[in-house]
Amino acid sequence: MTLDELTQRLRQFAAAREWEPFHTPKNLVMALAGEVGELTALFQWLTPEESAAWQDDPELAANVRDEIADVTLYLLQLADALGVDLLAAANAKIDRNELRFPAPDPRPAP
Repeated sequence: MTLDELTQRLRQFAAAREWEPFHTPKNLVMALAGEVGELTALFQWLTPEESAAWQDDPELAANVRDEIADVTLYLLQLADALGVDLLAAANAKIDRNELRFPAPDPRPAP
């Protein structure tokens, strides 16, 4: 499934429930922030080792996947509401970051 297909599925899901009036940019940003908070809470008190081994705990793993899905879905809905092409925006940002943070020269210094 592509991002466009997933966006269309989200549009249909919201339309079937008549939720479109509530999917304003403000509301979607707030919902996205809430979901990021829920994802953050899953890792908040874990040690670095525990957070790296998140998949070893089936309950944590299921919750992490659900929260990442929620973050993704709200981000897609927000981008759709704002008319932002996520892939184009992400690629443009990486391009700018490559200029701001050039990779070190892999050749040894003379």
